[in-house]
Amino acid sequence: MAYRQHTDGMGRHGDVQTPRCQGGLMIISASRRTDIPALYPEWFMNRLLAEEVLVPNPYNRKKVSRIRLTPEVVDCFVFWTKNPEPMLPYLKMIDRLDYQYYFQMTITDYEKDIEPHLPSTEESIATFILLSQRLGKNRVDFRFDPILLTEKYTIDYHLEKFDMMCEWLHPYTTRCIFSFVDSYRGSPFREPEDEEKVMLAEGLSKIAARYGLPLYTCAEKIDLEQYGIRHAACVDREKIREIIGYKLDLKKDRGQRKECGCCESIDIGMYDTCVHGCHYCYATASLASAKSRRDEHDPESPVLIGHLQGDETITDREVESSRDIQLSLFDFM
Repeated sequence: MAYRQHTDGMGRHGDVQTPRCQGGLMIISASRRTDIPALYPEWFMNRLLAEEVLVPNPYNRKKVSRIRLTPEVVDCFVFWTKNPEPMLPYLKMIDRLDYQYYFQMTITDYEKDIEPHLPSTEESIATFILLSQRLGKNRVDFRFDPILLTEKYTIDYHLEKFDMMCEWLHPYTTRCIFSFVDSYRGSPFREPEDEEKVMLAEGLSKIAARYGLPLYTCAEKIDLEQYGIRHAACVDREKIREIIGYKLDLKKDRGQRKECGCCESIDIGMYDTCVHGCHYCYATASLASAKSRRDEHDPESPVLIGHLQGDETITDREVESSRDIQLSLFDFM
């Protein structure tokens, strides 16, 4: 670990004891675009200590947003990851800096033919349990997604593996979120038919119910409420309120799909930077491209990949306060 020391603004180094401001401004997603906890934790810590991050527009690198990352501004981080183990050594420092956060951790039942560069299912389960014991089960969501069907990965296969996962994980989380693989241009997988989705949902719901684990879908059109399955908000207003201890007036994220229930957040990741090599991934054009870009990564840079070239326009990201102004004393108790 080689993150920079914090300075207090006058060149003095030392420990950071930042008072929490009860009126933060935003939720930070880290990240739907790449696996920051698994691949870029040192860079992330350097950005916290620098108290800002620069994020290029995904479609125009010359347009760059500067986002403040002080505890007074950031209400909560939402970490998306398939392998949080590399970030575990940094959690104490994040806590000392007084940031609030929770994890969305994906564990699937696929082997190396689908996820060539991830830990095994068993290793991921062990890491999940360790993370939950460290943070508390309300701060680690179990994601079982995406579900895809092949001759090898059948409905029965998924149900058998899901049962095993729930047996191990149900004491260490408060919910499971799943989705079905989407068909998009270039995807090698087909989207399951509605009949297949219903068969999976019915089986998954019976298993989850046996373990007392609430089940949700992520950004799915299909209505599965008859099986006790609700639509999820992965960036969840109520979960965030529970973690941070005060209300936020957060709107639905207009940048996500219509079926997505997430509230608004700011993503600090970059596409084509994840080298897990998952064959169903929508955020990486190719593994070769991602590896090439990762070679340009500098943990000391204010941007995730490479450095600014000098021809960018940097704009401070202005965010209106998301704190609900209609508060009572009970909101702080």
